[in-house]
Amino acid sequence: MNRKLFTSLVPAILIPFLIITSGGCHKTDDSQVQITDYSISDHWLSMPVPLKSTDVFYVYPTAWKRTTSDGNICTIDNASMHTGSISAYARQATLFDTTANVFAPFYRQADANYVLSLPEKERWDFISGIPSRDVIAAFDYYINHLNNGRPFILAGHSQGANILLFILSEYMSQHPEVYSRMVAAYVIGYPVTQDFLTANPHLKFASGPDDTGVIISYNTQAPDVAAGANPVVSDIVGLVINPVSWTRDETTAPSSMSLGSLMPDASLRFHKVHNYADATIDLKNGVLLCSTANENALLPLTAVFGKGVYHSFDYPFYYYDLQANAINRIKKFQAAR
Repeated sequence: MNRKLFTSLVPAILIPFLIITSGGCHKTDDSQVQITDYSISDHWLSMPVPLKSTDVFYVYPTAWKRTTSDGNICTIDNASMHTGSISAYARQATLFDTTANVFAPFYRQADANYVLSLPEKERWDFISGIPSRDVIAAFDYYINHLNNGRPFILAGHSQGANILLFILSEYMSQHPEVYSRMVAAYVIGYPVTQDFLTANPHLKFASGPDDTGVIISYNTQAPDVAAGANPVVSDIVGLVINPVSWTRDETTAPSSMSLGSLMPDASLRFHKVHNYADATIDLKNGVLLCSTANENALLPLTAVFGKGVYHSFDYPFYYYDLQANAINRIKKFQAAR
């Protein structure tokens, strides 16, 4: 992809959020599949000339529309996935543009409808195949050929966040010198459990706004969503940090505290909205509650998950809070070094 063309398209292409489609489902045998070659520039959504002192390695959420002729994994050159990934970048990764060089690989994604239908163990096993193998290969190429020793942030959403857990658990444990340069990992839209951290003692979850080398995670929904009705988390209880107050308790951060949301208008063009989203942690169910969003108004964009499941808005609701936090953690990391 031409990088100048990519830059011009980001503000303009805003398709509906994560697309879930129906179709016959079976696990794909990827044992003989060749890993994508990330020395080829066309296999990157974003490969900037680095002008800043910190990088972001971004993994977008499910971004392709499965057709009847597709399997459960898309190809690396799937046109729907390319278009959807640009849209995802626009409402998520642009928050890092002001402070970091954002690198983002294309990768062969799993069909979301299939993945969300699986029990947690099978979902994990499936994502550990082609999708994670591609992204880990891209990250390894990035570290060895593009990063040049700079500090970096990991950022992802949904399927992209799930894949980041493989980088954190596998790659970082094998490459502690790389992990030492990680400012933070924004693993948003997929639950990070205490069991995962216990199995990976080299990792730690964020405890506040300033700590570095940590994981930030939450999954957003309305307070009236029944327990277990959110298909993203199902009955998985994840750890949560409040993206407005940056605390771990259940104290509500009112919308007046938020630095702003990035919300769509009637034409699905995004703009800053002040005082839109509050945030309260539900520790029992391991989710983040937003009570101030208009469930009915957002239903056309959330219906695939269910009314009040704000998965598609995990980043947009707290866009400017996340932006300020990333800037702050970079400053703290640099000061410590």
